[in-house]
Formats: sequence, C-alpha cells, structure tokens
Amino acid sequence: MVKIALLDDEFLFVEGVSVLLASCPNVKVTLAETDGLRFLSRMSEMLVDDIPDIVLLDIEMKPMDGFEVIERLRSMYSEIKIIILSSHYRQNVLGHMMKLGTSAFIPKNTTKAQLLEVIDAVHKNGLYFTTRDYEMLRSYLNTSNRRPMLSPKDKLSSREQDVLKLICQECTSQEIADKLYISVRTVESHRQHIMDKVGAKNTVGIVLYAIMSDIHPLPPMA
Repeated sequence: MVKIALLDDEFLFVEGVSVLLASCPNVKVTLAETDGLRFLSRMSEMLVDDIPDIVLLDIEMKPMDGFEVIERLRSMYSEIKIIILSSHYRQNVLGHMMKLGTSAFIPKNTTKAQLLEVIDAVHKNGLYFTTRDYEMLRSYLNTSNRRPMLSPKDKLSSREQDVLKLICQECTSQEIADKLYISVRTVESHRQHIMDKVGAKNTVGIVLYAIMSDIHPLPPMA
C-alpha cells in the first residue's frame, strides 16, 4: 500500500484526484489539503503509520508556494518522495525541482494511467523521468556552470559507479542486486555511500550528479 498526501490550492482538483486514487486498491490517500501551512501543521501531527510515502503537490499556491513547502518537508521528513503535479511544466522549474530533490514532475493534464505509472515508479525507484524531462534537463545542464567535483579520497569506487549507473536506469534495489550478484543490503549500503560522497539527499541528487559527471549520459535526442 502506497500512502499518498495531496496538496493543491484548487479544492476541486484535490477532491478529484482523491476520488481517482480511492479507486486504486494499492494506493491510500492519508492527507489532502488546499493550504501549505495547514498541510505542514497536519503532517506534524500525523501518526507514524499515516505519514505518506509520496506527496503530490502543485507549485503555484498561496500563501505558501510549492517550493517552500518542499523545503520544509525536506527538513521534516527526508525519506518522503515528492511528485510535482503542475500546469507549469518548464525547463527552469525542472532544474529547481532537481535541486530540491523531488522525484518527478508531471503536468496536470496527465491521465489516470500515467499518474499511477509515475506513483509506482517513484515508490519503487525514487525517480521518474520522461523523454521530455531529459530534453529539458539537457538544456538546463548546458546553461549551468556548476560541475560536481570529488576529492581523491571521496572518489566513487568501481562498484559504486556500477550501482550508480543502474540506479540511473531506474532499477530497483532488488534488480541491482540480481544484476551485480550482491545482496539488497549491500546495494543499499553502496547507495548510502554514494549519497554521502556526492552530498546528495536522495536518488534524484545522485542521478543529477551522475549526469553532470558523465557517469550516466543523457539519452540521445530523437
């Protein structure tokens, strides 16, 4: 069961998505709100068993916008995965989204099937990228001067690079373990070491690092 929280300042949109997800047997909406401040307040009062695995939220909201909500969520619950569901699907938003460590960015006119596909991928792998996302990311990186650097003592080992490449291919920990003939626990240990070395907070951060360091090249343009 994937626990979902919804936040959007349009009541009808929140209600509509809640009804849509209620028909899915493996998804449970544990919180739905239209105000960022109330959302964070209610999150802080939730029982541990009700804390969502994934938060779906919009960007442009008042009085607190989605980016500020994400920053506060990150400080409160580092393990929660975040999906931005917005009509403002632009390159500069995607770049800022990745800096904040959100897991996916999908337009509001997405279909039910696509939304469930994204939720499933984010829940399993921590990341969901479309071809269009990659195209915008390529453009974003071409205009960015920031290049990640590691000191020699922090350099990723050959095995860590193998794990990182498979993470970038959106493989689950079990799939990585099967491909590399190691245990899931070892995969998770490598993942944590990679995050510690590159200073990433989650899967999105280490994928961005891999792309900027040419460990994982972006797919070629169609």
